[in-house]
Amino acid sequence: MELQDRLHADAGPAGAPLVDAAPAVSLSGIDITFQLAGGNRYKAVTGINLTVSAGEFVSVVGPTGCGKSTLLNAAAGLLTPSAGKVGIFGKPLSGLNVRAGYLFQQDALMPWKTALQNVAVALEPMGVPAAEANARARDWLGRVGLRAFVDRYPHMLSGGQRKRVSLAQMLIRNPEILLMDEPFGPLDAQTRQIMGNLLLDLWSKDRKALIFVTHDLEEAIALSDRVVVMSAGPAAGIVADYRVTLPRPRDIAEIRLEKAFHEIHRDIWSSLRVEVQKAYAMGEGKELMQGDAS
Repeated sequence: MELQDRLHADAGPAGAPLVDAAPAVSLSGIDITFQLAGGNRYKAVTGINLTVSAGEFVSVVGPTGCGKSTLLNAAAGLLTPSAGKVGIFGKPLSGLNVRAGYLFQQDALMPWKTALQNVAVALEPMGVPAAEANARARDWLGRVGLRAFVDRYPHMLSGGQRKRVSLAQMLIRNPEILLMDEPFGPLDAQTRQIMGNLLLDLWSKDRKALIFVTHDLEEAIALSDRVVVMSAGPAAGIVADYRVTLPRPRDIAEIRLEKAFHEIHRDIWSSLRVEVQKAYAMGEGKELMQGDAS
């Protein structure tokens, strides 16, 4: 399949009508360079052009260290690109992206607070009264299957349960954009499937724009409308953008048995494998690329 056939054109999520509106997230000509000790600079990503429409689930895959999380941080407003523009619903992003929720790989729960308190605290900056915040937090814990665990502290919960609390903590604010950085990475395979299905169920109810960073290609395909492949770093870019045409709703375990799933996996892996091999070769010292040193 030719690259131009894989690249995303102006279309909505699989099965959804086209929407004539500004994208939820647009990254235009993005370069991100970090200052190193000794005055050198390291260019993490370069020439990134990516749009994510409202209601679209987009996964980003690529070799370790290629800048996937860096792009997510740019969309969140946690770092400012060296060049290019970040747009949020058609407006330039300045400072933190207050219209987005961010779910990190590691738990960000406060150990001295219960599950209920950890979720309710997300509403404090919005000035929501405590009684209302607790009621809404209890409702969200019920939605993620933790109704019976509202009074448990993080150390009393399993990894999957803590991740559910974190998910409820993010969603209770009703963000318009969801940013997720390998949120299920630390979990075992069975729990990842459960969390994947839970995420799809919650996402399908209101179809927020979602950018999902993962190392797991199967996970990316099972969840997404599109899978974006990044090149090996440094100065990583986007090398392919695939549309996933699998029908929704999906079950994570069952969809992986479909012939169409394996065809899509084979197609995407043909691009991803090349970049993974490049990254491995550089790690073995077979090719030296230190980024900009000017």
